[in-house]
Amino acid sequence: MLRRETADAPARRAAALAGLAAYQRAPRLPRPAPLPIVARAGRAVLRDYGGTGPPAVFVPSLINPPFILDLAPDNSLLRWLAGQGVRPLLVEWGPPAPAADASAAAAGPDVAGHVADLLLPLLAALGTPVHLVGYCLGGTMAIAAAMHAPLLSLTAIAAPWRFGGFGAAARADIAALWSAAQPACATLGLVPMEVLQAGFWQLDPGRTVAKFEAFGRMDPDSSAARAFVALEDWANAGDPLTLAAGRELLEDFVAEDRPGRGLWRVAGVAVLPGRIAVPAREFVSRNDRIVPAASAAGLAAQVSLGLGHVGMIVGSRARDALWRPLAASLSQVTIS
Repeated sequence: MLRRETADAPARRAAALAGLAAYQRAPRLPRPAPLPIVARAGRAVLRDYGGTGPPAVFVPSLINPPFILDLAPDNSLLRWLAGQGVRPLLVEWGPPAPAADASAAAAGPDVAGHVADLLLPLLAALGTPVHLVGYCLGGTMAIAAAMHAPLLSLTAIAAPWRFGGFGAAARADIAALWSAAQPACATLGLVPMEVLQAGFWQLDPGRTVAKFEAFGRMDPDSSAARAFVALEDWANAGDPLTLAAGRELLEDFVAEDRPGRGLWRVAGVAVLPGRIAVPAREFVSRNDRIVPAASAAGLAAQVSLGLGHVGMIVGSRARDALWRPLAASLSQVTIS
């Protein structure tokens, strides 16, 4: 990708490689100690971030680690919410075991199975209705859980639902990526994060190269450099997906748009956002390169933001644009 993007610009290639080397050798602060576990379901756990308000369960994507919601001491949505009359609880999915072979029975839970077998039991273990907040694919899963669990409210943040909204070109690129990677994934019994990350890079390859060019020019001791490293470490990390979850995501969701066509079923029930009985809203980004606004579910209330997919969670404008309105709704019994 770097060779292709800088074919006529060797100076840019050298700058991007220098930036990549600087990123690789940058110092890292250790992650904070894990917070207490309040519920378990299989390999998934629910961690308590404290606070005294109504419980709000945050559902991260299966892709990349959940700590984007707790990125750094000075940039943590969950720790900030704990001081705003909310009790945030974070789902950690845990690493899947590799499947013995590619058969459906051995390939681990698909996305629907993660909802039915892990998320819903975690919610039931709390014994009380909660606010449910899902980010990215976690928002897709939260919408499904809302068809089954007693909730106070549902919030989806940058959550894909109508996968036709990704556009024909992007869906074709993802299909080609999956076609090339599927045999190796079947052999491994898992879908490595590297397969998905390669797809993310292809969404905007020029920007991927440019950000490393820019990082190479940063003062390595600056707050901007530290923020870049923290975010890139998150973006390049993550447990693999189960083979079944990868197949459902890339075939049933992206290729066939089963959720958007009303054909996705979880625990035997068709997931239809229009039938969700609790107050529901979604935050949608007009500038999202990963989950286009056109793929949103169309929940009862929608907030449109001019921030990127990750910027709406950890960007410099995230606190005013998303954190504060989210805290205002979660600190109440229902969304007003």
